[in-house]
Amino acid sequence: MIRTVVTGVSGRMGSLLARMTREAQDMTLVGATDKPGTAGIGLDAGLVAHVGPLEVTTVDSLRKALEAKAHVVIDFTTPEVSVEHAKVCAELGVPLVVGSTGFSADAKRAMEDAAKRIPLVMSPNMSVGVNLVIAVAAELAKRLGSDFDVEVLEAHHRNKKDAPSGTAVRLAEELARALGRPPSVLKPARVGAIGARTQDEIGVQTLRGGDVVGEHTVYFFGDGERVELTHRASSREQFGRGALRAARWVQGKAPGLYSMADVLG
Repeated sequence: MIRTVVTGVSGRMGSLLARMTREAQDMTLVGATDKPGTAGIGLDAGLVAHVGPLEVTTVDSLRKALEAKAHVVIDFTTPEVSVEHAKVCAELGVPLVVGSTGFSADAKRAMEDAAKRIPLVMSPNMSVGVNLVIAVAAELAKRLGSDFDVEVLEAHHRNKKDAPSGTAVRLAEELARALGRPPSVLKPARVGAIGARTQDEIGVQTLRGGDVVGEHTVYFFGDGERVELTHRASSREQFGRGALRAARWVQGKAPGLYSMADVLG
């Protein structure tokens, strides 16, 4: 059994992961955390996550949760919290799976430093489908070439805090890499009299509203034709399934920063 700690257990993904870990035949939940000072601290994690009793007490720090001798930590919190969790995991030698989004350059470097000591899977989107879409989009970009203009459009629920989504940025970065272009070609916004579109730029546009779980579309605009590649998430469970898949895969791996592309082979 893979002894698992889930952070942010009162959140959307934290509560989902607590339930899915309980239901997995090869995993067991041994620890759960939530924000210090919240009402759920000291209560059964299942009550905090609204999934039924789990017989695991919610604590206010990852260090306390790891006293249960976990094999892996799954973290869907915020970039700032994830960085602190990565430092604790690196100190204690516990593999980490991170699905948080919106990392700054400094935060990414901190995660890279932690990955020198532990195996760390980090992905803005744990969905198996969307990661395959990213790979297919990069291959399409290579084959269609510079005659096609490339744009990325993403849509999420009204409460999402970062924009563009981490998945959209990752998708655009992979498209730029496939086309041999630097990250500076990404255009996350267009406002005012900006002039004609340059040949190399890749637009990354954002929609927010309702309860949209996540949608990402890549447009390849040519003269007289258009190719579209879309992934739509209808529930968060596919993120959870990907995270559990990563938690299984990371067992026994050497220290390093891994992505879902590594997990999927």
